[in-house]
Amino acid sequence: MVGGIFFLPIEQFAYFIGFIVTVAAWEWANLSGYSSPVVRIAYAGLVAASTFAVAYLISSNPEVNAVILAVGAFWWLIACFLIIQYPKKVALWQAKPVRAVLGFFVLIPMWVGFMTLKSQEHSSLIIVYVMLLIWGADTGAYFAGKTWGKAKLAPNVSPGKSWAGFWGGLATTGLISIVFSLSVHLYLRPMSMADFALLAVITFITAIISVMGDLLESMMKRHRGIKDSSQLLPGHGGVLDRIDSMASAVPVFAFCMLLFGWQLAA
Repeated sequence: MVGGIFFLPIEQFAYFIGFIVTVAAWEWANLSGYSSPVVRIAYAGLVAASTFAVAYLISSNPEVNAVILAVGAFWWLIACFLIIQYPKKVALWQAKPVRAVLGFFVLIPMWVGFMTLKSQEHSSLIIVYVMLLIWGADTGAYFAGKTWGKAKLAPNVSPGKSWAGFWGGLATTGLISIVFSLSVHLYLRPMSMADFALLAVITFITAIISVMGDLLESMMKRHRGIKDSSQLLPGHGGVLDRIDSMASAVPVFAFCMLLFGWQLAA
């Protein structure tokens, strides 16, 4: 992933992320309730074709980019509601076709989000920063949850997650934000207090939503009755199990950048 971020030019990077999205779509078809290999491959192909269609639309009308990110960000607000209400509102999304459609709201905005970040000046630093936020939130949540976790965050969806873990993850991302901002200020460009504050706001929004990505996949797997999205990565489950937080964090971070007009360049 880090090699792709730093060394691939934007066109090859688009294919690289597109491949990850396609494999994740193959797994999402299973989460949707489709076990037939033909159906799963067809669904993955449809998602892959959609990335090409979206790329064409954005190239001909750049405003489409912001619209897709806005839709993706709004979807995660809906996902938050569904997670909180699980299993009460399961009738809203349990139908196979509905779950299949939801996969597009998860995967396509992630691809667009990555491409938006890749098109920015100092894109590698920005993408690595978002990755650090995701990894930091997971790591902080793990250790805080192990140490203090008693009150459960979403017991019906993921019994292992606790409020202590949630706050520990936020604290870790806050620390990462401070270190990153100071590093940018010292080595790249001056950062005003407004720059510090704006990046902190974007960071905390992204960190909170990244939890939703993890919980949404847990909810889908619980409803499907499976432990992992697939066995493609021995010992780690599937691709979706590795990118669930990215699927929510990346488009939201990219949307917030556009919405608030924040950029790393001077």
